[in-house]
Amino acid sequence: MKGLFDFSEVATYFFRKKNPNRKSNFNLRAMHTINKISMLMFLLGIIYFIIKHW
Repeated sequence: MKGLFDFSEVATYFFRKKNPNRKSNFNLRAMHTINKISMLMFLLGIIYFIIKHW
């Protein structure tokens, strides 16, 4: 059960530094942007659901 509520990887995904040794292109940046947006929308939906049904 402990692993189900471990959001540390989600939180660090938003605040990690860019690796200067890794090549970056448009597709990679677009993928990460879409991932960040989808995670934010999911977390906001969970918060809304909890508040609405409390």
